[in-house]
Amino acid sequence: MNTPATSTADQRLIDEIIRQFFAVFDNRDGRRAALQDFTQLFAPGAIIASHSASRVARESPEAFVAPRLELLASGRLANFHEWETSHRTETVGSLAVRRSRYAKRGQMDGEPYVGEGTKHFQLARLDQGWQIVAMCWIDDATDGVVSA
Repeated sequence: MNTPATSTADQRLIDEIIRQFFAVFDNRDGRRAALQDFTQLFAPGAIIASHSASRVARESPEAFVAPRLELLASGRLANFHEWETSHRTETVGSLAVRRSRYAKRGQMDGEPYVGEGTKHFQLARLDQGWQIVAMCWIDDATDGVVSA
């Protein structure tokens, strides 16, 4: 859902940022993202909050993505990708909030790995264009290695 203030061009730019975000977490067919592929999507001072093990972790985009890129490159998590399954974007002026449902699939240590969750992106149209200023995410409780 977009408010009347959202231009089609702005919506396309936001859609592209979110597409690029999820593309970082894709190592199928030899894909390999670099730290800059992720961090360039975020405004200076951006924060990522995630919920795991009954606590909230707050990290910079760099601290958040570094161990994930390492895992994707290590071979332990193979044929992995995440993708947006549905979304709702609300934009007012130079600010936008996007609620994204996503899914993920791959093999962790040779075993099927699947999951779903929700990410909330806060974006702002800055001098450099649209960038993520904050993101919160939580995986659904059913995430993980699938037992046969």
